Amino acid sequence: MKLIDLFAGCGGLSTGFEMGGFEVVLAIEKDLWASETYKFNHPDTKVITADLTSISDINSYLEPNIEIDGIIGGPPCQGFSLSGNRDKNDPRNSLFMEFVRFVKTIKPKFFVMENVPGLLSMKTSKNENVVELILSEFKKAGYNTSYKILNAADFGVPQTRKRVLFIGLLDELCTPFIDRFPEVQIQKDDYVSIGDAILDLRPIQSGEGVDDDKYFTEPLNDYQKWARMNSSRVYNHIAMRHTKRLIERFATIKQGQSLADVEEKHMMRKRGDASKISGKTYSQNNMRPFIDKPSPTIAASFQGNFIHPLINRNYTAREAARLQSFPDSYIFKGKRTTMSWEKHLSQYQQIGNAVPPLLAKAVATKIKKILTLSKDIK
Repeated sequence: MKLIDLFAGCGGLSTGFEMGGFEVVLAIEKDLWASETYKFNHPDTKVITADLTSISDINSYLEPNIEIDGIIGGPPCQGFSLSGNRDKNDPRNSLFMEFVRFVKTIKPKFFVMENVPGLLSMKTSKNENVVELILSEFKKAGYNTSYKILNAADFGVPQTRKRVLFIGLLDELCTPFIDRFPEVQIQKDDYVSIGDAILDLRPIQSGEGVDDDKYFTEPLNDYQKWARMNSSRVYNHIAMRHTKRLIERFATIKQGQSLADVEEKHMMRKRGDASKISGKTYSQNNMRPFIDKPSPTIAASFQGNFIHPLINRNYTAREAARLQSFPDSYIFKGKRTTMSWEKHLSQYQQIGNAVPPLLAKAVATKIKKILTLSKDIK
C-alpha cells in the first residue's frame, strides 16, 4: 500500500508506517536539514524540500496512474494562521487546509493527521470549536473521520507522549462498527522506562562522545535489542559541552526535580547582572526525570528541558532518539543545535518534533487491518 507523507519532518511517521508494511512513495518537508535526514534514512522515497503552499500540482511528482492508498502527516500546531488578520485558530485559515487540499486532490482510501491534544480545546474568535471545523472539512471532502488521544507509552515508546490522531476513511469504505484506533499494547506497570531505553549507551560526560562509535555493552533488555536490530554502531551520541557552573547546578538537581528546585546559589541570574536572581520561572527547564519511569514528552526544545537521570548533562541526540523509539540505524543530519540566525531544524528539534515510530507503527498496523476488513465486507 502506497502513501504520501505531508509535513514529513525527519520521518518518524513514515518510519512507523513502513514498519507496519506501507510504502511511502513521496514525502514533502520544507526544512532543509530535516529533509536531509529523511532522504538519508528513506533512500527509496522521493523527497521534495518545499513549502506545501508552493506546490500547485502534486500529481506532477507522482508516477503516472499510481494509486495512493493513504496520506499521512502532522500540520504544525504552532500558529494556525498563514497571514494577515485572519483568525489564527480557524483551521480554514491554516496549513491544515493544505492537508485537506492534497486529500481532496489525491482521494486516498484513508488519511492520518497527527497533532497536539491542545487542538481539541481550541476555539475560533467566533467561539467555534476547531475540532468540529476540522471534521466538517473532511466530511465535505468525502471522509468519515474519528479522532482519539493516544499515549505513546501504551505502544512501547519509553515516553508518556500524548498526541491526537485523526483517522479518516472514504465514506464508501467506512465500517462504523470497527474501531479504527489501535488497542493498548502495554499496561502502565510494564511501560518501557528511560533506563530500559538508554542505559546500554556509553555513559559520556559533558563535551564527550563521537558521531560514530561502537557499542559500550551488550543489550540489556528487549527494547535495546530492538533498537539495535539493524545497526552495528552508535551514531549521534555526542554530549553538549556545559560550563562548570551549569554542571554544578545539574549536580544539585535530584530525580523528579527541576531548575525550580535548586538552592539559591545555583539559581539562574539576570542577564547583565549576575548578582541578582532572575525572576523568571523555570519549572520545565533542567528537569531530571526518574530513571525507572518513561520520559515526559520529548519536545523540540528538549535539550534544555531535561538532564540525564544519572549524568550531569543534557541528553544526546541518540538518547533522545531512543526515547522517541527511533532505531539506532536512523541517523540524524544537520547540526546538533542552532544559533538564533540559523533557520533550519537542529537534530534535537527534528527528534522532538517527530511522531514516535512505534506509535505510528501501531496505527499503521490497525489501519491495514481495517482496509482488509472493509474490502472483505464490501
